[in-house]
This record gives sequence, C-alpha cells and structure tokens, in this order.
Amino acid sequence: MSSKAEILNKIKQNQPGIITDLPNLDVISSENPNVLETYKTVLKNIGGESVEVANYNEILYFIRNNYALDRRIITTIPELSEVASLDWKNDDPHTLQDVELAIVKGHFGVAENSAIWVTDDILGQRVAPFIAQYLAIIVKKSDILATMRQAYEKIGNLEYGFATFIAGPSKTADIEQSLVLGAHGARGLIVFLLD
Repeated sequence: MSSKAEILNKIKQNQPGIITDLPNLDVISSENPNVLETYKTVLKNIGGESVEVANYNEILYFIRNNYALDRRIITTIPELSEVASLDWKNDDPHTLQDVELAIVKGHFGVAENSAIWVTDDILGQRVAPFIAQYLAIIVKKSDILATMRQAYEKIGNLEYGFATFIAGPSKTADIEQSLVLGAHGARGLIVFLLD
C-alpha cells in the first residue's frame, strides 16, 4: 500500500461519530449595535479618514477646502462635476497616471475591517482607485454592515466582472519593518459617510 493510500485509509477510519451543526454566527452582529462608530474607529486605525456628510454639497465644500483644484480630480458621480472631471472613463488607463484624487461610490462598507465593496460598474475604470494619489469613496451610513460574513452573504450570488473590497490606504511593512502608507496604491483614503 502506498503512503498516500495509507493516509487516506486512516482518515476514513477516524471520522467523527457525531456530526454537529455549525454555530449560528448571526449573534456576532447583534453584539455591536453601533456599526457606524466601529467603522470609523477601524478606518482611522488603519490610516484612513472618515467625514460624515448630509449631502453632496458638503462633499463639494470639503474637496474645495482640502484638495488642490488645479490638480487632476476625476469622479464617476455627476453631482461632483464642479470639482472633478467626468469624461475620463473611456481613456487609456495609462493616462490616469497624473490623477491626484479619484472619487467613487461604494456599494456598502464593513465595520469589522472598514472595507468598502466596489465593482467595475461604479469605478469607471478598474485602475482608478489604485492609480490615483488619493482616493475618496462615498458610502451611505445605512449601508454599513457589521461583519464580513454579512458582506459575503450580500454579494454571494451577484454577478460582476470585477469587484474588490478596499480598506484604507495601501500599505506595506516589508521595508525595514517600517509601515509605509501609499506603497502600491492610493497614499490616502477618505470615506464620506453620507446620510
């Protein structure tokens, strides 16, 4: 008998006698009644920033006062066309190398790790959130989930060409064991939490 066959035979002989159901994980989300505060805390801890806003006018005000408008700013959101270009979505992705700020919407956020779910239908181009110097994502406060388990339940049967969770600015600690933000993507992330 080969060693592989011997191992498989031992596994077959040592199966558990009683099969138990998996635990109910829904109780985890009920332990955290304030997912918004958790989201903001986790985002801050991983290097991101959150700003609560009531409407798009407040987002426009924030961008005008915190970003250089003479630099290239792009968005997929028509309400922000006063401060950002909308006509870049069909450009060659290489031409986005000079983008200072990309502003996109997120489908929902996750409090436990501050991740935001984005898909190619709202990104404009897949490269946009990764090539811009800074990234701003708008997500509704009511669309913050407590756990990744809830997030995976929400996206489990959806169809999309490209999708990803984005959490905080890019970072690495490979360089002399020092944390470096913006190492291989956006140097900063701001999340506008919309009422």
